[in-house]
Amino acid sequence: MKPQRRRIAARLLAAAALMAALGGAGAAPGQAQKPGAKPSARPAPAKAPAAAKSAARLPGYNTDRNAYFGDLHVHTGLSFDAYIFNVRAMPDDAYRFAKGDPIGHAAGFDIRLAGGPLDFTAVTDHSEYIGAMREANDPASPLHKLPFVQGLFSPDPKQITAAFGRMVAGFESGKMPKEFSDPAIAGRAWTEIQQAAARHNDPGRFTTFVAYEYTSAPDGRNLHRNVIFRTAKVPELPYTAVVSNNPENLWKTMDAWRAKGVDVLAIPHNSNGSDGLMFETTKRDGTPMDKAYAELRMRNEPLAEITQIKGTSEVHPSLAPNDEWANFEIMERYIGSNKPVTKFHGGYVREALKDGILMRETKGFNPFKFGFIGSSDTHNAAPGSVEERNYFSKVGRADGLPAQRGSVPPGDAKTWPADTPDSAHALAPYQAWGASGLAGVWAEENSREAIFAALRRKETFATSGPRIRIRFFAGYDFPDDLTHRGDLVREAYAKGVPMGSDLAPSKGKPPRFLVWGVRDPNSGYLQRAQIVKGWVENGVAKEQVFDVACSDKLPLNKTTWRCPDNGAGVNLATCEPDRLKGDVELRTLWTDPTFKPGQRAFYYVRVLENPSCRWSTWDALRNGTPPNPTLAKTIMERAWSSPIWYEPKA
Repeated sequence: MKPQRRRIAARLLAAAALMAALGGAGAAPGQAQKPGAKPSARPAPAKAPAAAKSAARLPGYNTDRNAYFGDLHVHTGLSFDAYIFNVRAMPDDAYRFAKGDPIGHAAGFDIRLAGGPLDFTAVTDHSEYIGAMREANDPASPLHKLPFVQGLFSPDPKQITAAFGRMVAGFESGKMPKEFSDPAIAGRAWTEIQQAAARHNDPGRFTTFVAYEYTSAPDGRNLHRNVIFRTAKVPELPYTAVVSNNPENLWKTMDAWRAKGVDVLAIPHNSNGSDGLMFETTKRDGTPMDKAYAELRMRNEPLAEITQIKGTSEVHPSLAPNDEWANFEIMERYIGSNKPVTKFHGGYVREALKDGILMRETKGFNPFKFGFIGSSDTHNAAPGSVEERNYFSKVGRADGLPAQRGSVPPGDAKTWPADTPDSAHALAPYQAWGASGLAGVWAEENSREAIFAALRRKETFATSGPRIRIRFFAGYDFPDDLTHRGDLVREAYAKGVPMGSDLAPSKGKPPRFLVWGVRDPNSGYLQRAQIVKGWVENGVAKEQVFDVACSDKLPLNKTTWRCPDNGAGVNLATCEPDRLKGDVELRTLWTDPTFKPGQRAFYYVRVLENPSCRWSTWDALRNGTPPNPTLAKTIMERAWSSPIWYEPKA
């Protein structure tokens, strides 16, 4: 073979090894390694989860772990609100949609994923009054004759909004008819959910989880959780907020289930709508937290949903004035009403992580040591419907059309009036919603056991919609050439810890962090990779955002820790992004210049895409009208890794 051909062959082999190491990076989203293919690298046996030790291996099994994308927050017509929104699609339809099939939308058109199918999905219908709306709409049902039912099922969007408000008011006041909580009705719906999950679970190709949503909202402040079961072994009925709206009682119930062999975890969401309640630093009754409480919470809630349609809960701009990218899809209203949120501390995950390490430092326990996922919270039975250019919003007939969500001028006008209302307008909740998000996991295979194990150990990441893949490791002995090696992942597992883990101290050595992000081939190019650090200094929790990898070979300013702007833009007349700016992947080894061995800290990765059109701009483009002047025209899609916690002492 000629020298030039040998060099080309060597480069191709090296590239293939690196793609395999990232879990199939560069292949179609969710595509697994070919059956029987030899893994390129193996983590240390001690790092491998129980699923990796199984003798029965599914197609695509990879000891380096594959990236799988899914949606763990999905509502169908079995949810009381979705049914009011005229959604009649059921769990079977949701799973078909996740696998790429078209289904009908409540507004009368068909919908389908524009990207590839998902790898895993959980239908999480509200356990409160589950299935009751469907039965109440049946003239043969006793529920149909109740006075409360009259007017609940109109196709008129205004009547839908009124009916939903009546339901929410009845739920929050405890004045719902007791017939709506009939165990027989709930049992029929719960059985339907289990049977649909069983029909569509296809190990190695598509994973389903039996699940539901616990919908606590004291005084309208959001304390919702999605409850995900590891296997088909589940309780006879879900535990609901009608029984208790205190999540502590849910966790105790989950402990009792686990004692009977029912493995389960819960994932809180929309902390941004809790008005500071989700991550408050006392128990729900106002008494101080203690170690037993923190352990109960973390045993049952190892993850938090950082982004979804109803806004992103990473950080509020008022809490992070030095973070230029904090103002991303911020929703400042209660869930289900137009009441403004007034307390942001306690409602965003970065602040909770800071509170957690401070409590660990001062009190010896951390109740907020969670990893990250994203999901959609679709109420259209449409998991993964988080594509900006393929957006049909969230609540069925109420917001399925652009005019209903305020992205095109009212009354078929071609221009926007000078007094176009901003966030104080009744449409503001729909306008503040985003096309977000997805859950990413690193697991050996596409199965309930392997994916649940990844959720439990927090080797998870979140995206605002694109299928961006992130690897994040920390260790003390990473070789200088790690980012160029074909055995990168083997070395990272063997000599460090992955996202979601604790990093113990090493005398005399600062840790090194491996950051690796790869773009979604169907989305934008990557602009920068960042590490967000929180630490405790002199009894105060602090934070800093470091750019650690720049696109386009731009130099990183290590004084400001910022990349130069790469100049990427968007043609708003066509929504065509700049395709000559940005990178396919960003990869680096980074050492924290502010590291101090005695300071407790956490680190997580945030990867940003180049700017692209927001869903509201796509709506306007298709309508042949200018974008709404009160809304952001572009966004920077992103992904977040779960944190790594540096624990300087026991």
